[in-house]
Amino acid sequence: MSKVTINAAVAAVAVMTAAVVLADNAAPAFELPDVNGEQHSLEQYAGKIVVLEWTNYDCPFVKKFYSVGAMQGWQEKYTGKDVVWLSICSSAEGKQGHFSQEEWLKRMEQSKVKATAVLLDVDGAVGRAYNARNTPQMVVINPDGNVVYNGAIDDKRSANSKDIEGARNYVVEVLDAMLAGEEFDVPETQPYGCTVKY
Repeated sequence: MSKVTINAAVAAVAVMTAAVVLADNAAPAFELPDVNGEQHSLEQYAGKIVVLEWTNYDCPFVKKFYSVGAMQGWQEKYTGKDVVWLSICSSAEGKQGHFSQEEWLKRMEQSKVKATAVLLDVDGAVGRAYNARNTPQMVVINPDGNVVYNGAIDDKRSANSKDIEGARNYVVEVLDAMLAGEEFDVPETQPYGCTVKY
């Protein structure tokens, strides 16, 4: 269902060692369908800041952010500043987080999702290329196509929505810094949340 094209060397590292995609590494290219079947490729967003958000709507750590509108708020804020925000579900068929098209559309409407698109990575190839281990796990790609951040959304490793306030949000920090033309000093953190359901 999904098509992925990855530089052979990057693919070998991802498969053999499960190495994290580090800052200043070229982001693995990919092409995935959204919930309506329309294809989206990283290449088509060249020259833009791109956020990849690994998601699973049934994961308590994802619900932490969506139940209070926090994730949707960041999606709306930054897509309004010409940032591309791609939510990616790498749940395999039969696993938690994998839905029919009808269910996807229902869940997205209920959650008032503001992402550019929600992409389906059913075979998990893109998730593995980026070493996505948890939901939510966040990757930020700069306009040159390099990964500048990969890891947790913030520093409060809990599933409690009350912990959003006062947390250090790494994604917000890196996006604000990039949009202001400033440096960002934390290119990588340990992600937390539910395991990706490959």
